[in-house]
Amino acid sequence: MTPKMPHFPSIHHLSDVVRRDGCKTSREAKLQSDSHLLGDSVKLIRMGEALRVEREGKVAHVVLLGPGKGNAMGPEFWRECPAVFAELDGDPSIAAVIVRGNGEHFSYGLDLMRMAQEMGSLVAGPQMAVERKRLLAFIERLQSAFNNIEACRKPVIAAISGWCIGGGVDMISAADIRLASSDARFSVREVKVGMVADLGSLQRLPRIIGQGHTRELSFTGRNIDAQRAQRIGLVNEVYESPDKLLEGARALANEIADNSPLVVEGIKSVLNAVDAKAVREGLHEVALYNTAFLQSNDLGEAFAAFAERRPPRYSGT
Repeated sequence: MTPKMPHFPSIHHLSDVVRRDGCKTSREAKLQSDSHLLGDSVKLIRMGEALRVEREGKVAHVVLLGPGKGNAMGPEFWRECPAVFAELDGDPSIAAVIVRGNGEHFSYGLDLMRMAQEMGSLVAGPQMAVERKRLLAFIERLQSAFNNIEACRKPVIAAISGWCIGGGVDMISAADIRLASSDARFSVREVKVGMVADLGSLQRLPRIIGQGHTRELSFTGRNIDAQRAQRIGLVNEVYESPDKLLEGARALANEIADNSPLVVEGIKSVLNAVDAKAVREGLHEVALYNTAFLQSNDLGEAFAAFAERRPPRYSGT
């Protein structure tokens, strides 16, 4: 059954959320909610507010936790993600990485309501040079999260179930391989919220799915299902269920991990070098563009329409 489009509600801090049974915090529940999918060989190596990292032999599992609904990417995510992948890059005991969402969805993308608190001061007011420099630094800081995924020398497999929207697509486009369950849905949604996608989709998707599909998805913000994602090359395989997806991702990661880590890392380095300059320059270009043009009536209208749950009325100003 096709999942309903999420409403992206604002949420409270994770430590303030308590389950109705009064026994477990949301943090504890997220630690245990999908533990049945893995065996006793899994070792917890890092537990953050936004990301949980586990090790299963030579494979690391990076699990998105939110804390926003649908694993939305709030301030905690942008703090933790660069450090997590830097640590995995430097860990000689890890040979491959699986990234997946906790629960039904991969990620709803940027947690708009919570990130708006930080973004508001950067796009409001007179926007002189000092404010624009701060906005540029903010965009580049967010970009670094997914740059670190691409730069991680260990192959990264994204295992996608449910919704993968906006920042979620930015994230999986930085991975080496993408797999999906049949219920997966994808959207390059930034155009729907009055901004140019600036965290990597526009730079990395063309090499994965080509210019035509990238432009269609980016210009429209439309949703596509797992079957179309496979047809256009966004995902390599589609599995019948999230459990089967995880089995497939684990099998692929272990097959990679059985090879020489020196050679595998060398292959990734050589492949990344093919278009590294174009990606780097494209990320800088979009950061400069949004630094100049993000502040607009259309952006304000997009956020107002989002909060009021109504269609936006854009003016092009």
